[in-house]
Amino acid sequence: MPDSYDIAIIGAGPGGYVAAIRAGQLGMKVICIDKNAALGGTCLNIGCIPSKALLDSSELFALAKSRFAENGIRVGDLSLDLKAMMERKNRVVKGLTDGVAFLFKKNHVVFVQAAARLADANRVQLKMAAGKDDVIEAKSIVLATGSAPIALPALPFDGARIVSSTEAIAFDKVPEHLIIVGAGYIGLELGSVWARLGARVTVVEFLPRILPQADAEIASVMHKSLSKQGLELHVATKVTGGSVQGNKVVVTAEGKAGKVQFEGDKVLVAVGRKPVTAGLGLEEAGVKIDERTGQVVVGDNFKTTKHGVYAIGDLIAGPMLAHKAQEEGVAVVENLAGQKTQVNYGTIPSVVYTWPEAASVGLTEEQVKESGRDYRVGKFPFFANGRARCLGETEGLVKLIADAETDRLLGAHIIGPRASELIAETVLAMEFAGSAEDIALTCHAHPTLSEATHEAALAVAKRAIHA
Repeated sequence: MPDSYDIAIIGAGPGGYVAAIRAGQLGMKVICIDKNAALGGTCLNIGCIPSKALLDSSELFALAKSRFAENGIRVGDLSLDLKAMMERKNRVVKGLTDGVAFLFKKNHVVFVQAAARLADANRVQLKMAAGKDDVIEAKSIVLATGSAPIALPALPFDGARIVSSTEAIAFDKVPEHLIIVGAGYIGLELGSVWARLGARVTVVEFLPRILPQADAEIASVMHKSLSKQGLELHVATKVTGGSVQGNKVVVTAEGKAGKVQFEGDKVLVAVGRKPVTAGLGLEEAGVKIDERTGQVVVGDNFKTTKHGVYAIGDLIAGPMLAHKAQEEGVAVVENLAGQKTQVNYGTIPSVVYTWPEAASVGLTEEQVKESGRDYRVGKFPFFANGRARCLGETEGLVKLIADAETDRLLGAHIIGPRASELIAETVLAMEFAGSAEDIALTCHAHPTLSEATHEAALAVAKRAIHA
């Protein structure tokens, strides 16, 4: 008879491994299956973590070149050891993936490296890494296989000259000219890494502005900042073709001024990601997939159209963010355990880890305007914040949007130093249906960057002190 489990989780990324650990904590007999030996999925291995490690390393390199001297720190001839930088990135990744493996053991999670395929609602076929086949049974099956980069017909990935983010975090030398197609967070973050390390970077975006999903004011500030850093940003420009010619890639496009051509030694295509569903046998098992988006269709409590099968993370609707998948991983398991857990999709933050960082939660000002409701906006610039002045990081602002009648916080948008950390305060406020006044009445330590959020909250009622 096949091994039997309370829950089988297909995919060991942020959604899957968190679901597995929570299931173990709740006393379930749980198995997690992934085709890769290293736990953590795209995020830990080839996405969030390695890219942030490179962003931090490259930021230090850029600071050493441009900012140390003004702080009275003199260095000799500065040079880049890219191999050492990549080795540090790999150590960070390994430390975290090993950590997940430890947590699996601690919580009695069985891990199997195998390609998984649904046999029916309670059975999963496994093609083991060693080539053997096996079958396991589970009362519930959770799909958490994540997403993969989208390719462009005009620029198919070849892994060498035309690459995805996977290859762009592992170049063995700094490109002379890196062309990036797509001005979302992936393109801008990796563009920032290689620009800081000496590459010429050209970004081509089909839509009228960079960071198309962000608040327009924040996107505008980001555009100006990245342009000052040397990134060439071409918006409202559609890629129409591309070809590898020797050691170069020629990209043709059409913009406001007509046809344009770019030539570089690497092209990063970063136009989005798509759910990974191939080979899982979903449709044969009765799991419905949306034909337009490729996403798994789910109802309440992440139930698919096949009884006993659930889906979370990048497979289903919503932002493709690791922390969103983690929240869903906890929720689906707790619901299976009889608890009543929901994910508040209105308070999921998003972050762009460029320099300056950008972070947001809730509605943009454009979305609030479209809703027709009356609202008030409070803003505070970092150049008026004492801690930002001490850090020498004065670009950007905090922007809070509140309902005009109730003062309830509708959205928060930050561009500036450590925006990724500052956004948590406003996420918490919105989770508890808090108001701008709630933040304004909260004492913030001085001098801190968080005072900018405090002042922006005061500014909603036109009471800002320092601006």
